[in-house]
Amino acid sequence: MSALRPQVLVIDDEPQIHRFLSPALDAAGYEPKRADGGQEGLRGIALWNPDAVVLDLGLPDMDGKDVLARAREFYKGPIIVLSARDREAEKIAALDLGANDYVEKPFGVGELLARIRAGLRQISAQDTPSGPVQAGDVVVDLERRLVSRGGGAVRLTPKEFEVLAVLVRSAGKVIGHRDLLTSVWGAAHATDSQYLRVVIGQLRQKLETDPARPALIETEPGVGYRLKV
Repeated sequence: MSALRPQVLVIDDEPQIHRFLSPALDAAGYEPKRADGGQEGLRGIALWNPDAVVLDLGLPDMDGKDVLARAREFYKGPIIVLSARDREAEKIAALDLGANDYVEKPFGVGELLARIRAGLRQISAQDTPSGPVQAGDVVVDLERRLVSRGGGAVRLTPKEFEVLAVLVRSAGKVIGHRDLLTSVWGAAHATDSQYLRVVIGQLRQKLETDPARPALIETEPGVGYRLKV
């Protein structure tokens, strides 16, 4: 996982669940994300690639098990099912479809947070690059602080490398502007988006074949940036 706050997407149509869980997740060190239905939840998973998903089965637009099955076609993070359905058959079906865990409503927030932590621990090794990461013809070795393109060394400034390192650690995920700024420049610069635009522009000049049409560092308009691998 990245050094940024892990994102947890809660897919539930009950406003009180979000009012209850959002501050609890925030206080526990997570960045809460919200979706009120199945289709919105699937879009959120595709957009944010969150570190974990909390999924209600009783959604208004589609069955939660269908959301689970479709999410597992492209999402590898932990999914904790949260539902009032207490029948054993429902639990078995959800687990067989790829859920990591199942928590019944009503629930204690401490228990849910423990289940989320357990799910994140299961995939933490997968999220941390164990060696050089390749994206197109660019190779980044975080441990040795080396970057090459097409076999030739690329010289980066310290800030350029730090921004690239954050993107590499969360390769394939959209990293928000505020999260990037806070991680690299500190909380005092969380809104200084011009800093980030300048460094991203410099990275594209050094790493992209056509900086005007970037294929490596993608922009998610109004949200942030993603390193495509």
